[in-house]
Amino acid sequence: MEFSIRPATPADTASVDALLQRTYPRLLKADYLPSVLVGAIPAMTRAQPALMSCGTYFLAEATDGAIVGAGGWTRDRRRRTKGHVRHVVTDDRTLRLGVGRALMEHSFATAKAAGIKEMECWATLTAVRFYKAVGFREIGPMNVQLQGAIDFPAIRMERAL
Repeated sequence: MEFSIRPATPADTASVDALLQRTYPRLLKADYLPSVLVGAIPAMTRAQPALMSCGTYFLAEATDGAIVGAGGWTRDRRRRTKGHVRHVVTDDRTLRLGVGRALMEHSFATAKAAGIKEMECWATLTAVRFYKAVGFREIGPMNVQLQGAIDFPAIRMERAL
């Protein structure tokens, strides 16, 4: 599959929303109870406006213009040499074709160029294997607070750059 990586812009919000809404329910259902997903999916499947204009959130765009993946990073507010992986998704129809890995490698390269020395991510249970494959190690389980006071089980992970 051919695709290119580019920074997201606010004009891409609807495309990212559509990708998240189509893909997250399909990918997460194997690892989460329906009672968890019913509250979590609506909170997780909206593009975050700040990410869409930050310059470090990227899209994988196929040659036909379809968005087949998204993800990026932001700098930690307190530790200037630490970055956080943000809202990564790969279209479930293009899994294992290098889209997620390319997004992460691009994110690592841009983060390193910006002075980031370590990255942290809060992985869904579904994504732990992927993050291990791109060099992260597990720190331990955690709950992510989603809008509406929803506790979403995740795994805290980190890696050096």
